[in-house]
Amino acid sequence: MLTEEAIMEMKIMSRRGMSIRAIARDLGISRNTVRKYLRGVVPTPVVGKGPGRPRKLAPFESWLRQRIESAAPIRIPATVLYREVAAMGFDGTERTVRRFAASLYPEQPPEPVIRFETAPGHQAQMDWGEYRLARKKVYAFVGLLCYSRLLYVEYVDSMKSEVLIACHRNMLEAFGGVPREILYDNMKTVVVNRNAYGQGQHKFHDGILALAGECGYRPKLCQPARPQTKGKVERSIHYIANSFFYPLITRLALEGREPTLDELNVEVRHWCATEANVRKHGTTGEQPMARLPADQAAMQPYQAQPATGQIIAGQWPRYPLQRSPKTYDAILQEVGR
Repeated sequence: MLTEEAIMEMKIMSRRGMSIRAIARDLGISRNTVRKYLRGVVPTPVVGKGPGRPRKLAPFESWLRQRIESAAPIRIPATVLYREVAAMGFDGTERTVRRFAASLYPEQPPEPVIRFETAPGHQAQMDWGEYRLARKKVYAFVGLLCYSRLLYVEYVDSMKSEVLIACHRNMLEAFGGVPREILYDNMKTVVVNRNAYGQGQHKFHDGILALAGECGYRPKLCQPARPQTKGKVERSIHYIANSFFYPLITRLALEGREPTLDELNVEVRHWCATEANVRKHGTTGEQPMARLPADQAAMQPYQAQPATGQIIAGQWPRYPLQRSPKTYDAILQEVGR
């Protein structure tokens, strides 16, 4: 007779769409046994005589419950929970943590997604993420190279035009080149008037127009009320929020504090370098860093000053409200990351 834990695991696997054959293979039991338990033919087991084999996750289950409950209604991804308990000494698999977390969360059906792919070096997408902390708002400038899926994230305390321009410069420097076009939402710091000169001929903000002319890319707008036309960066913003930002602030909240802007930028650069840009991407099946050379080979070099010698860059302070990205890299080296 199976234990209560094994029966619960079996039911979770069934709810997640696993076949009877796959469940039987994973649990090491016959398919007929799986069918009986799923149909409720076998009564609930009583506790056996022996203590049984100890489960590796058992010492961490209470902490995981508290972690999940304290973060609600924010849903912490299983990958993050696994990373946290592994740092605490758990030596089991991510799948074990995923199954346990699934038993505490309601099942969510996947949303259908239509994806459009671009050639290397052709397009980057940019958008803002907005977050409210206890005492202030912070904004995440998010840039994504569409072919490689390389992420650039920078936290600031304003979405003003000069901040937007400064973040662009930092992003292009991090990308190691300039794509042919950058796709934007219809934000007022990018476009002043859509279709001002005819269909598809927009009046762009002077700051973006100057930057695009200096760097040599074409600003492009997504369709109004259709954010899915820049779906790659939209999904990235959700990924950043769920896998980085909310796990960080809920963990710090347990310590009774919230992160500073500098701390957010140090942490997010570390997260991008060790997690986001080296993970196996769900769509491409490859690491963004592994695909980056193809993007860089197709992009034109990024030059801080315009080729004409006109000092357009002088209109905009490069790091108006935050430190230089190189400063954050130095901080990471100091703390030994």
